[in-house]
Amino acid sequence: MKKINFDAIVGLFVLTGFLAFAYMSLQLGEFSVFSMEKTYSVRANFGNVSGLKRGALVEMAGVNVGKVSNISLGENDQAQVQLQINNGVKITDDAIASIKTQGIIGDKYIKISQGGSGELLVDGGFITETESAVDLEELVSKYIFGKV
Repeated sequence: MKKINFDAIVGLFVLTGFLAFAYMSLQLGEFSVFSMEKTYSVRANFGNVSGLKRGALVEMAGVNVGKVSNISLGENDQAQVQLQINNGVKITDDAIASIKTQGIIGDKYIKISQGGSGELLVDGGFITETESAVDLEELVSKYIFGKV
């Protein structure tokens, strides 16, 4: 009888450890099963999105306000980026979306700078003013070959 109790306690301990490991893995991977945060979608076209990936952060005034949900080739051979913005965040229709780099060789993210308009973007809206990513390799090659 004591062996059965001991085996049950060890089994519960192992199961609890496995569940804790699975939960921590999901949280560290920023995978949210239980998140009910509502978002709305806006789009922006960029000439160059070099290094930007799905899931990249969208920031406004240094605060995370959303994520990049999709990157595709749009009309006029420009990259079309779809952003999922948190519901409480209001973006003006003359806002500027810029692709920035965290640190010297860090990840790319999108920075949104508000404009002065009183009109707000709605779900499915379009950010018209954009600044593409700086391509360091192109800049270095221009410098080396004297085309600066």
